[in-house]
Amino acid sequence: MRPSILLLATTLATLPTTNTTRNVGTFVDFPASPTLAQLPDTATARVVILGTGTPNADPDRWGPAVAVVAGGRAYLVDAGAGVVRRAAAAARDHEIAALSPERLDRLFVTHLHSDHTVGLPDLILSPWVLDRPEPLSIIGPPGTAAMAAHIQQAWQEDIHMRLFGLEPRDANADAYRTLVTETTGGVIYEDENVRVTAIPVLHGSWPHPLGYRFEAGSRSIVISGDARPSESLVEACAGCDVLVHEVYSAETFQRHSPEWQAYHIRSHTSTVELAELAGRARPELLVLYHQLYWGVSDEDLVREIREAGYGGRVVSALDLEVY
Repeated sequence: MRPSILLLATTLATLPTTNTTRNVGTFVDFPASPTLAQLPDTATARVVILGTGTPNADPDRWGPAVAVVAGGRAYLVDAGAGVVRRAAAAARDHEIAALSPERLDRLFVTHLHSDHTVGLPDLILSPWVLDRPEPLSIIGPPGTAAMAAHIQQAWQEDIHMRLFGLEPRDANADAYRTLVTETTGGVIYEDENVRVTAIPVLHGSWPHPLGYRFEAGSRSIVISGDARPSESLVEACAGCDVLVHEVYSAETFQRHSPEWQAYHIRSHTSTVELAELAGRARPELLVLYHQLYWGVSDEDLVREIREAGYGGRVVSALDLEVY
């Protein structure tokens, strides 16, 4: 159940910020909305690639973020740079109202690397300013609650001024808060639209990086986050409709120093490795994101996967594409 919201404080020193629960199994939150069965076919769960970027400052690829849209709601995975504006662009360009800024109220975090979380202040505060009626619900690995609390502490002057300055803020005065659930895996969220399982994955020396599996109506969607190959992702997909997986070019990998090669081997998945993984996971559609190109193109990444023996449907995603 959703943690109770603390009473609004009247001084800056007592502003409540983050409520946290840990070691939670099923996590159910927010009022009911129409189920998928009650909605037209066009409302069937969709995957919206908000950002495919990496720490590299590619102006055409914003920070990593993916939305699963089901039953008129958006469920975000990660909050890379520009996440709120990317969502607004998808709402406008694809007429997906669930991605309007004021409706962004659920986030699933894969891990706490900065490129996946630098948009978290934006996601906490901007939709609140734009009249989001409820706090932001966040599920992520241990450390997520501390990150959210420190963000709110850093912006405490802004929060205080918006609450007690001239802005009318009565209707959503609580919505700057965050409701955080920390997890290391398992079924961690379920509502009338989706059932979400956190998948333990492998990513460098992070202790609890996660991927996520969404079951929404007749569709199953798996998102890897940052991950090197693991059996957990193969098992989580097991013929899923869409597997959204990170990748780097095996062809240009050799250009890097031995130190960086060792890092990428322990942290990420090459085109050759992904071809093998996807061959066993058997997704209906493999979507590449968070791509490390190192000089090759999207077409080259797909070609590398084909040449490594994968014969299934595969695309290399651009920002704002919908699947």
